[in-house]
Amino acid sequence: MTKTAARKRAKTRLTVFLILAGILVLFSVFAPFLTPNDPDATSPLHMNKAPCAEYPFGTDRYGRCICSRVLMGARTSIFASVTLVAVTFLVGSMLGMLAGYYGGAVDSVIMRLADVLLAFPQMVLAIAVAGILGGGMFNAMLAMGIAGWTGYARLARAKVLSLKEEAYVSAARLSGCSDGSIMFKTLLPNMLGPLAVNASTQIGSMMIGIAGLSFLGIGVQEPQAEWGSMISASRAYIQLAPWAVLAPAAATILTVMIFNYLGDCVRDVLDVEVSK
Repeated sequence: MTKTAARKRAKTRLTVFLILAGILVLFSVFAPFLTPNDPDATSPLHMNKAPCAEYPFGTDRYGRCICSRVLMGARTSIFASVTLVAVTFLVGSMLGMLAGYYGGAVDSVIMRLADVLLAFPQMVLAIAVAGILGGGMFNAMLAMGIAGWTGYARLARAKVLSLKEEAYVSAARLSGCSDGSIMFKTLLPNMLGPLAVNASTQIGSMMIGIAGLSFLGIGVQEPQAEWGSMISASRAYIQLAPWAVLAPAAATILTVMIFNYLGDCVRDVLDVEVSK
């Protein structure tokens, strides 16, 4: 396959998954207007009801519409994951640039902190933090973000170390540009590609992490709709009402797959652009 064909194919795949991701985001934005029923309304007469015209995905043990709660859960899961990735991207990139540009004590402090956090598996550390802080969306996001910035910091530091001795950086320094100007106007634009790839592949991981915390009961709490907590609340009734588990599980798997493939497509496009 020629480079032109590979570039065209990579861009086509990126466009497809951008559209799919955009559709998911639109569904989450307009979820309150798309729900067929009140997602929090309970009905003793419709407990564990099978899928039908009124309840497309059935109901749970409280008689709540699973379809409506899956749609509202998309808003919770997708926006929480995207927000968390954006915050960790900014914090990690900033700290990594500072460590790589200034070196010395600044580099040692930031990188040793990152090494300490990386010594623990992220999910184990998140469970410990969430267990201490208690349940809730904010605490779940904080727990996942405690170590989420380290990957960006290490990548940004490595890129700065390889770029800061380039001729154009030396020219900017000799022309009197400030350190901040060099970092944000000269170095940052030249390393946004790898950082963006890392960020796009992290959305699915963050989504799984938040859903996992909610499943364990230390993330999003009932009655707020969130896919992990929905699976946890309905797993005891899986033989009576499997739809109450399968619907949020399928939504989680589909969404994570789309965002993971989107991250792979971003990486492929950037790789082709660099090698052309």
